[in-house]
Amino acid sequence: MAIPMGRREIARSRQRPSRLVTAALGLAGVAAACGGTQPPASSSKVEPHPSILLVTLDTTRADAIGPDAAGVETPAFNALVARGRRFIQAYATVPETLPSHASILTGLYPAGHLVHENGRFLDQAVPLLAERLKQIGYRTGAFVSSFSLSRRFGLARGFDVYDDEQPVAGLERTARDTTDRAIAFLAHGGDAPLLLWVHYFEPHAPYEPPEPFRSRYAAMPYLGEVAAMDEELGRLVKAFEGRSAGPTAMAVVGDHGEGLGDHGELQHGVLLYQSTMHVPLVLVGPGMPAEVVDEPVSTRRVFHTLADWAGLGSDLSLRGAAEPVVLGEAMKPFLEYGWQPQVMGVVGTKKAIVAGRTEVYDVLADPAERGDLGSATALPAALRTALDDYPVPSPESARAPEALTPEARQKLASLGYVSSTAVPAVRRDAPRPVDMAHLFDVIEQASTLFVQGQYARALPLLERILRQDRYNLDAALRLATAHSMLGRDTEARAAFQRAAEIAPRSPDVRVYLALHYARGRDWPQAEPMLEQVLAEMPERLPALEALASIRERQGRTAEAVDLWLRVYALRAAGPADLVRVGELAMEAGRTDVAISSFERARITQGSSFRHDLELGVLYLAARRFVDAREALDRVPASHPAYPMALFKRAQVSVLLNEPDRARRIALARERADATTRALIARERLFIGVK
Repeated sequence: MAIPMGRREIARSRQRPSRLVTAALGLAGVAAACGGTQPPASSSKVEPHPSILLVTLDTTRADAIGPDAAGVETPAFNALVARGRRFIQAYATVPETLPSHASILTGLYPAGHLVHENGRFLDQAVPLLAERLKQIGYRTGAFVSSFSLSRRFGLARGFDVYDDEQPVAGLERTARDTTDRAIAFLAHGGDAPLLLWVHYFEPHAPYEPPEPFRSRYAAMPYLGEVAAMDEELGRLVKAFEGRSAGPTAMAVVGDHGEGLGDHGELQHGVLLYQSTMHVPLVLVGPGMPAEVVDEPVSTRRVFHTLADWAGLGSDLSLRGAAEPVVLGEAMKPFLEYGWQPQVMGVVGTKKAIVAGRTEVYDVLADPAERGDLGSATALPAALRTALDDYPVPSPESARAPEALTPEARQKLASLGYVSSTAVPAVRRDAPRPVDMAHLFDVIEQASTLFVQGQYARALPLLERILRQDRYNLDAALRLATAHSMLGRDTEARAAFQRAAEIAPRSPDVRVYLALHYARGRDWPQAEPMLEQVLAEMPERLPALEALASIRERQGRTAEAVDLWLRVYALRAAGPADLVRVGELAMEAGRTDVAISSFERARITQGSSFRHDLELGVLYLAARRFVDAREALDRVPASHPAYPMALFKRAQVSVLLNEPDRARRIALARERADATTRALIARERLFIGVK
């Protein structure tokens, strides 16, 4: 019988999983890996812990690499297979880069670490592998090739070096560039064991392999990128194993695959079929004989295996026994569009996908999953229980990407990762994602154009989505916001009404309607709406920003400063943001906040900083006379308020009892304007100075 996910997802999301499911989800996996069963004691000499190389292959299908791959040569990966344990039924936990890596580095399923999509943030309370290994003396380094794994998303904790620098003109670093940086890091090592994580972004779309692979794989550039990546894997392994005479261990694993048109999915992130969930995995190191393992395993167990190699416990290590059920999820369509949530489970050769109804496949006999065996197929009890009790996230609890700057959202959009901030309407008749495959490309195009600010071009695509998926709240809100940004008030209000009919209780409708009012002449209407939103959700970033701007318009400067400080506690402030807060705080008499903001802006802007006069005045007010002198001396004569800088500099000179104070007073008088002439005449500090 089909598991009625469409009717029970909200109830399940609020239920505490059973002990069986809790264990299966890995909710207690960190404790087990870091302090669980230790390898048995031995009277022989204890071997030193190995240096560990973790290589993650982005967007790499299991059938696109290795000795069985058709149409591509991957000698470096094949050489590792010949030496180690290869798992031919390895499964990603989710078909997206960030949440999949979060599982690899925490040992948890997404239901445990709560990162269900790209652009979210891993909570600091969730321990990471690098933190644990660093605590026992490992040197740690990471080299990631894509903005989607930028340190801002929470995976950098515990790494001595976390190299996420991207090219000036691009958002992904080539495998060659990443390998060069990792090899340079290896050249400056010490005697401590090493954890090195290297992430290759190829073969991610667009597929543009370098030569000679571009010509060699002209008919299938995706495989060309796999082959190019494999060449760099070979360079990396050689450098890693040559760094010292100590023991080594290596894990090479895919984070997810690529649809390439299977089941209507060109890329990844939406469906749970083998093309995107079945990934390569090979382990070379202690306790890993050269063999092929055909039992299903989750990539989250890479965490436990590396912890095992480091001596932190062997529970769930891939050196040990199989787990009863391997699980996976794809919640992006549910969280963004209100479609059915999707969960998969694998036991033996049987794979079940639950999304409104249950599909069952024999993945060894039918790897392309063309023949659904039907929901009436008998499933093992453990698999049925795990699927039934998998905690589907409630949309309200999903960690929204609202703390991302517009620039960061555009970077993710350029990589094909566009997440919504809307809480979808949960409906009983929610469509199955696979049945909406005809809209995948349209949704991606519309989302990318919207994030890039090309609202006029996004409008017809959003209308097309709503004609075919009338309850898609994400599309309805993007449509309303696009009209708003184009200054089309009548159309925007009608679209917001449409969104409200889809989800009458949605806080997102209130937020974005308030933002619409805040942008136009009806901005006073936005004030009570924003206040209500923030009373319910104090960290709702767009609402904070809009209310801060309204407080500025109202002249309530002190309140505006407090709101902007709340904003920049949630997202990084750019130089212009810091200057703005400095000016507002200065106006409000918040000298300490103003000084801090201008100082940070000066560090960021360097020689282009143009607010030394304000900084000098603030230092003077704080009686930091030496700092005031230095700031005022940096004010150029071309500054439009240079007479004020000379006046303030003369004051500082007197307070510091400088030998040339009389000359500075004279210069201030000589260059005075109407404003400073009156100030100089009344300044008591200047009386009697000769």
